Amino acid sequence: MTYPIITVPDEAGDSIEQLGTKRKFWFDDKRRLYKQGRPGTGEDWAEKVACELCVLLGLPHAHYDFATWRGRPGVVTNSFLPPRWRLVQGNELLAKAHPDYLTQKRYERRQHTVSAFIRVGKISRIEPPPGYAFPPPLRIAADVMVGYLLLDCLIGNQDRHDENWGLMVLAGSPPRVALAPTYDHASSLGRNETDERRRFRMTTNDRGAGVETFCARARSAFYGVPDAGRTITTLDAFAAASRLRPAAAEYWRDQLVRLGAMDFDAILRRVPPELISEAAIDFALRMLDVNRARLLKLGGE
Repeated sequence: MTYPIITVPDEAGDSIEQLGTKRKFWFDDKRRLYKQGRPGTGEDWAEKVACELCVLLGLPHAHYDFATWRGRPGVVTNSFLPPRWRLVQGNELLAKAHPDYLTQKRYERRQHTVSAFIRVGKISRIEPPPGYAFPPPLRIAADVMVGYLLLDCLIGNQDRHDENWGLMVLAGSPPRVALAPTYDHASSLGRNETDERRRFRMTTNDRGAGVETFCARARSAFYGVPDAGRTITTLDAFAAASRLRPAAAEYWRDQLVRLGAMDFDAILRRVPPELISEAAIDFALRMLDVNRARLLKLGGE
């Protein structure tokens, strides 16, 4: 059985013009968001597959469903913000510590390091995301954030920039603060590769062009240190977080150990065939297999 496709009412997007060129709009009293996928990019299935992997890993996440609006495919997600809470994104959080932070371009903000990311999650009063409880041995938000970086490496997500993570705040005396679930994973699983390129990478004898190298080259949006010249890989980002929160890293690797090829295949085979090609399925499965092995090797599995 394939994943259902939700039909968004035609009139729900009457205000889409107010959002300029953005291909998304809120509806149902701003509690649900429709995001239109760009044709041929695979954004919709990548977002959904990542969502279902979060379920298996036990990661708090924004839930996504396939959707269509006026015949245009996309995804729908419910707002993860409880009433009266607001999202404070990573860029706003890091700007408090670095006054010149926002003067830099998004992907050139060198203070966006793994240590800065984890440091945010070590604030003791940060609550877990709504509906989530810290499973032992996880104790604080930073421990869950380590899991976010494991996910990024597993799916090859290179887009966890400083607006794709954050905290949720409810004003009060004192204010309440909670970790936001992980969200926005559409730039993953090689969804932007053409089928021709996927087949080539799957069959080539050129080790520099194969799937293993493709996975190893995946770069995160994090810098290793503030004066670094380029961002680090998704595996190195998880490794850095592992050194800072080793018990949490071991927990998330244990979660990954329980998953295998059959679990990954079951998710991808439920994507409606009109939304994904066989080559895309095969390539995504190979990526998941390769990245799973790389992550477990890091922990000595």
